[in-house]
Amino acid sequence: MTNFSSMAKALRSSEIRRLMSLAADPSIISFAGGMPNNSLFPIDIVDKIWLNLPESQKQIAFQYGPTSGYPPLLAALTNYLQSRGIPTTDGSLIITTGAQQAISLLSRVMLDEGDHVVTEYPSFIGALAAFSSCGAILDQIPLDEEGIEVEALKKHLDAANHMPKMIYLNTHFHNPKGITYSAARKEEVLSLLENRSILVLEDDPYSELYFNEKDKVATIPMAATNDGRTPLCYVGSFAKILGPGMRLGWLFGPKEIVEKCELAKQSADACSSTLTQVIAAEFLMQGKLPPYLSPLRKIYSRRAQLMLTALSKHMPKEVSWTTPRGGFYVWATLPEHINATDVFTIALSRGAAFVVGSAFDPAGIRNNCFRLAFSHTAEEKIEKGIAIIAEAVKEVLAKL
Repeated sequence: MTNFSSMAKALRSSEIRRLMSLAADPSIISFAGGMPNNSLFPIDIVDKIWLNLPESQKQIAFQYGPTSGYPPLLAALTNYLQSRGIPTTDGSLIITTGAQQAISLLSRVMLDEGDHVVTEYPSFIGALAAFSSCGAILDQIPLDEEGIEVEALKKHLDAANHMPKMIYLNTHFHNPKGITYSAARKEEVLSLLENRSILVLEDDPYSELYFNEKDKVATIPMAATNDGRTPLCYVGSFAKILGPGMRLGWLFGPKEIVEKCELAKQSADACSSTLTQVIAAEFLMQGKLPPYLSPLRKIYSRRAQLMLTALSKHMPKEVSWTTPRGGFYVWATLPEHINATDVFTIALSRGAAFVVGSAFDPAGIRNNCFRLAFSHTAEEKIEKGIAIIAEAVKEVLAKL
């Protein structure tokens, strides 16, 4: 038997891998993959950016770069973070190979086996996998419509025998629940954590994808209002606002933490793709992001409404769901005695797919919920896919 390390033994097959294969199957109407539709990528803009670059810059794009990131991109991102209200003078910023690497690096440098991490329930699959791979113990606190339940969090912290080393929060257009933290809830969480020396990991890849301009103010990051009350690392990504294939994210936080993450990254991949960093830097510096995002928000808003309308039309009254104000996801809740896997099995056999709730449960147990992503599915297929899933729900309900 192979003598694997403790970290390797903790690794489990990711639900994400199976979901990507489902999303790629053209015969399946898939609400599984949380990714943009291929038709929405700014290919024409990127083509022009690349063609207009001088040869010397193209040569740089094909070369190794600094582990911390391509300097012009770091400068452009610093300006971007400042425009979001995040003070950058007392922190450090590095470019990562997607937001997932940022979460993984933080896990590696902050967590020892047996350390506790507070997570939301439900929570992002990739973050749960990163924490678990380091042997962390996951303490889950439920979400309501405004964010993590503060009273439950306070009760947990006050009673904890082992103070958590980190708390993971997905604050805007939550994956998988679709909710957005209210300004009041963000403030309550920061006030509760003040002087407790618990690192906040704010994961924020969706905040630019609000549906209505009036909701823009709702996406002010906790990193912008923390004021040094608690150590906080802010993670973002180009995956949802430019393209997952860019494989670019970023990590901003206290210098001593980010510097350790940079060392860990150096041993992992030396540097993220310089080629995509050059393109992303030009995309930001040339002011291409705002005019690209404006129509994109309208498209996602329309897709979300198509899904919500279909859910209202086809789902039985026993099922409830969230109403997102941005992002990619709707979270559906079945009666407690219904297993979402039973619904999934029937729906998949008839040509529709989603992600069962247990994938987002830190304990991997609760399974009367499921995530629906409206971002990738063709608009003309959304109602048909929801109708298939609704019929599967009705069939399972009828058997019980």
